[in-house]
This record gives sequence, structure tokens and C-alpha cells, in this order.
Amino acid sequence: MVELKTAQEIATMREAGRVVARVLATVREQAGVGSTLFELDRIARDVIDEAGAVSTFDGYHPRFAPMPFAGVICTSVNDAVLHGLPDKTKLADGDLLSVDCGVTVDGWAADAATTFVVGEPRDGDRELIASTEEALAAGIGAAQPGNRLGDIGRAIAMIGNRDGLGTNLDFGGHGIGRTMHEEPHVPNGGRPGRGLPLQPGLVIAIEPWFWRGPTTRYVIGDDGWTLRSSDGSRGAHAEHTVAITADGPVILTVL
Repeated sequence: MVELKTAQEIATMREAGRVVARVLATVREQAGVGSTLFELDRIARDVIDEAGAVSTFDGYHPRFAPMPFAGVICTSVNDAVLHGLPDKTKLADGDLLSVDCGVTVDGWAADAATTFVVGEPRDGDRELIASTEEALAAGIGAAQPGNRLGDIGRAIAMIGNRDGLGTNLDFGGHGIGRTMHEEPHVPNGGRPGRGLPLQPGLVIAIEPWFWRGPTTRYVIGDDGWTLRSSDGSRGAHAEHTVAITADGPVILTVL
């Protein structure tokens, strides 16, 4: 069931969104060559604890996963693009790192992700990140009251198709509110004018992710969580929690 949120509920989600934005900014600032993914997770946990928020990731156990998630952020490196479990991996010069974070404040959630290069970027990485962020902006721009979910998906897919990037529609955005994952599913593709009507009070996480190259196939890592491209292509992921209002979309996961 799709639940529309009140203005006060959205305001509380905005507070959660500020914490998420602070986590992502801090991790980005602290990540460097030689940092381990465990260290970055500890940094993120400290920010969440200091804010009095609660991680929505730590202990999360969806049906597809063999065990609960162990960490407060997803840390996906290079050919991984989603759900990367923090571990003892040390970041190397040129690594492409996607970081995803979700928290709750007073029972209301927010979720966002960003991708950046550690050290010197490899050929094509800046362009991949730029395309992914452009697709996110296009999806948010299409999240207008009176539009439909298909308009968001189509706006995202147009950027990926234009730039020859690969993705897979098994994983995409989602409704968010009292829990991290609610109805509706927000795919990164679709037909304009189709799908759920976008109404004021609907809050969704919009999250395009792409691989550099045309592959649409993925494999799940040995940890049962990390989603990697089937051909080793490097990936990028960008996400914001967005409220649909009568005046248009409002991004909740910014400082």
C-alpha cells in the first residue's frame, strides 16, 4: 500500500535526510588511498550516533540476502555498484567508490547514495559519475505532481541510453517513510504517462545506477550481498529521497 505523508512527517524525514547527507559528506572527506571499508563504516556510525539517529541498514535482512546486513553504509567498489558490505578491503588509487546510507529519526527514514573516485580517476570515471548524477537530476525533475512513475523511469533511462550505459531493472528506487523500503517500486526505466500517479505527500527514493558499458547482467558476490557487473565494468550510483509536493519535488537528503 502506498502511504502519503503529512507535512509534519515529511519535515521529520527532512531531519533524517540531513543526517544521511552529513554521513555521505563525512565519508567522502575521510576516504583516501589506504582507507579500509571497515574504517569508513565506523566513521559513518559515529556520525549517526552523534545525531541520535538509527541506521536502517544495520541488521536489515531482505529475502534475497542469506544474512542480515552488517554495517551502516553500503560500500561498493569498482565493478560493484550496489549493496557492498563493508570489509577489510583497502582502497587503492583510482578506485571508484559508491556509498549508500539510510537512517531513521523519530521513526521516519531517509536514504541517499553518492559515487566518487579515490585518488586519481581512471579514464571514463568522471563521465560515468556525471551521467549518473544527470540521470538522478532528470528523474527528480520528472517527479512532478500529475506525472506518473513511468515519467521518472523514462527520464533516467534516456540519459543511460544516450551515454551507452548498462543497468538492470531488478533493482531501483522505492517508496520510503516509516520503513526504508515501501511501495511503490521506482524503476530506472519506463514508459511516460504510465504507472502510479504522483501525488503530493508521496515520498520516494530515486536512485539511478549504471555500469560503464552496455551490460545488463549482474552477479552477487560471495558475501550474498554485493551486486557486481557480470563483465567487470565499473559502476556508479546516485540517490536522493524526494517528496512530491504541490509545488514540485523537494529533495530531503541534502544539508
